[in-house]
Amino acid sequence: MNSNFFMMGAPDAPALTTSAREIRILVADDHEVMRMGIRNLIESVPNWSVSAEASTGREAVELALHSPPDVIIMDITMPEMNGFEAAAKIAENCPDVPVIMFSLHLSEDVMGRFKTGAIRGAVAKSEAARDLLDAVRSVLAGGTFFPARSSERVPS
Repeated sequence: MNSNFFMMGAPDAPALTTSAREIRILVADDHEVMRMGIRNLIESVPNWSVSAEASTGREAVELALHSPPDVIIMDITMPEMNGFEAAAKIAENCPDVPVIMFSLHLSEDVMGRFKTGAIRGAVAKSEAARDLLDAVRSVLAGGTFFPARSSERVPS
């Protein structure tokens, strides 16, 4: 486990990547190129697929409520409704669907808003190639995946 992250639950869940059950993931980001990159990364895992894509927070809510996915990867800054508002609306009707917030910047102020309700993980866009698949595995296994705040790190 990377010492810069707090992962709780069972982050190493090989059955989630090898089972016959398809894992459906909703990707919400207002940038098409980012959604394409996430799709390529997600679909590199057997039995994982991007079941829907949203370019606004409102669209993410509609898609999630119409056909709840197994996991949602949600940008914070989107038009019409931000990721926090969208995650809260989704949690009202689909409290068991975990949300991984996805952002360019994960400041301590922003991180303080994460550990509530359906938000069970966070990944910086700059770390997506390294951390996003682990974050999805962790929340699918019932755990969490959050970057460690500097005040929570153990001194070396």
